[in-house]
Amino acid sequence: MHNWFECKISYDKILENGMQKKVSEPYLVDALSFTEAEARIIEEIRPYIAGEFTVSDIKRAKFSELFFNENGDRYFKAKIYFVTLDEKSGTEKKTAAQMLAQASNFREALDVIEKGMEGTLADYVIASLNETAIMDVFTYSSEDKKQS
Repeated sequence: MHNWFECKISYDKILENGMQKKVSEPYLVDALSFTEAEARIIEEIRPYIAGEFTVSDIKRAKFSELFFNENGDRYFKAKIYFVTLDEKSGTEKKTAAQMLAQASNFREALDVIEKGMEGTLADYVIASLNETAIMDVFTYSSEDKKQS
């Protein structure tokens, strides 16, 4: 089970025209606590940002599943309803789940989610699909688990 935290990093970015601009970019980190999320995002982001940066915000992100795609350069959030039948009342019950898909465009994101859900026995409906501002996702690798 993953505990996802959305961490925002604020820093001065040098634009293509040479100007500096203060930016805040969100990243997704797999961690056990807020403290570990902060430590992991600092460790992961340090090689990519020249100069000083701060972790301006950390909040829990409730994703039940992430679907990765090597060709994707953006992340799309999907709201999916699992549809079950309540035997007592005979009505349909919808249970919501948030999922994240890595893709290059909207159509590809939809395909990635549908491919990821192929083995699912439950009926489901994709209620919404939106592009997020998430820049990158840092999961635990097998080497990270060995060090812990």
